[in-house]
Amino acid sequence: MLASKTKLAGRSLIGFREGTGVGEAMYATNPATGERLQPGFIPATAEEVDLAARLATEAFEVYQRVSGRDRGAFLRTIAAKIESIAGDVIERAAQETALPQARLQGETARTCAQLRLFAQVAEEGSWVQARIDRAVPDRKPAPKPDIRSMLRPLGPVVVFGASNFPMAFSVAGGDTASALAGGNTVIVKAHAAHPGTSELVGRAVQESVRECGLPEGVFSLLFGSGLQIGTALMKHPLVKAGGFTGSRAAGRTLMDVAASRPEPIPFYAEMSSTNPVFILPGALRERGENIATGLHGSFTLGAGQFCTKPGMIFLPQGPDAAAFAKKLSQLVEASTSFHLLTKSIHSSYDASVATRKNDESVKLVAEGPQVAADASFAVSSVLFQTDAASFLGSELDAEIFGPTTLLVQHSSRDQVLAIARSLEGHLTATIHGTEQDLREFADLIAILEGKVGRLVVNGFPTGVEVTHAMVHGGPYPSTSDGRSTSVGSQAIFRFTRLVCYQGFPNSALPDALKDGNPLGIWRMLDGEMSR
Repeated sequence: MLASKTKLAGRSLIGFREGTGVGEAMYATNPATGERLQPGFIPATAEEVDLAARLATEAFEVYQRVSGRDRGAFLRTIAAKIESIAGDVIERAAQETALPQARLQGETARTCAQLRLFAQVAEEGSWVQARIDRAVPDRKPAPKPDIRSMLRPLGPVVVFGASNFPMAFSVAGGDTASALAGGNTVIVKAHAAHPGTSELVGRAVQESVRECGLPEGVFSLLFGSGLQIGTALMKHPLVKAGGFTGSRAAGRTLMDVAASRPEPIPFYAEMSSTNPVFILPGALRERGENIATGLHGSFTLGAGQFCTKPGMIFLPQGPDAAAFAKKLSQLVEASTSFHLLTKSIHSSYDASVATRKNDESVKLVAEGPQVAADASFAVSSVLFQTDAASFLGSELDAEIFGPTTLLVQHSSRDQVLAIARSLEGHLTATIHGTEQDLREFADLIAILEGKVGRLVVNGFPTGVEVTHAMVHGGPYPSTSDGRSTSVGSQAIFRFTRLVCYQGFPNSALPDALKDGNPLGIWRMLDGEMSR
């Protein structure tokens, strides 16, 4: 077991080995104080990147054949080890992110629940989508051969830790859990914002690999810059896929690297989303103040650093809208200050807010108390407002990462539909409406189905349940591939491909495709689902 108060080494974990690294150490910063946190983390060398990829490839030859039951046991072991050091992990994560303890406790629980969900999926086994079309040797005019297919893992997957979720979208987060559940090996590129948290969790995964008797190379953790280490990993010929959560600029760069390789590979990037909210007339009239309260909590949750933060709110003009805006303004003005995760996020937020304040088409409606000019990454929440005519054709739909949102008032139903048609891809869209509203705006719903991955009615988009049905994805640029999800059990499909077996004797087939169904999974047998 990992010892309590594990001393951080600040070195990459390459299979069962500890890297040496090279170059200037990277340090985490406490967002609440500006304090540089010890120790420094030494970037991995080019040789260590190559070693991690080679070990992952060698381990994949074995791990891809490990049973679903054993992969499930491995994922459950990781969850138990994280829980055994939860106090240390949460303490370090609080220093590196300034996120409150309750949030980090919840995220730790979510991370372990994700691991156990994918353990359940791997153990049950039907996710492989086995299909069997039995031979018909006397078919005329030509015999029909025996054809069977199922999903198989891709190989070594590179996972990029996210700044805003130090555990749930990081070292042992959803990308790692889904890749491992599907039989892939994983190399994690730790995020520079929380390297100590990453090392603690990384050691828990490393020890789980060893304890479960799995080959070295099933998991590695590398420190270093996204530009250097991340790009080197995505270019490595032995890497077969990537998973990323972060900015559009970084995601697009890595997406292009993956596509321009001699052997292009799939790259699943969650990049940017402003998550429109449409408040329809009946709902605004009946419960405008309650919606305002909920929206304030949603766009300031986690200091507005959730990828599902509602960043633009569309509502009809009139006295109900005025009362709504007044209530939301009061909440913003009464807000406390917020701490952003990193210096770069802090600088970007300040610059984006300043640009919006100087935009003549936008009105500053409300702002939280001013923060002191100190070494911390503190900011105020800000509420802006514009009209539909100004919004259409502008760049006001751009994501601002932080506690701010934009009210957009419109005067006609046609303007609402024009706005919806003009939107780029987002993770979510939310509609607040009565049943009559929803009937009258059915065409709005139809338009939004083509714009987002998740539609929310009479709720708020922040807070993503980890379930079998959840979709956390959407059309570009919210993600690089809107056909997938990074949350929920369907995430396992990203790191797989279909393989067909024709004319195989039963003894040579994978267990999932053998006669008699030894795994007891759901399969399509001659066109009908069967167990």
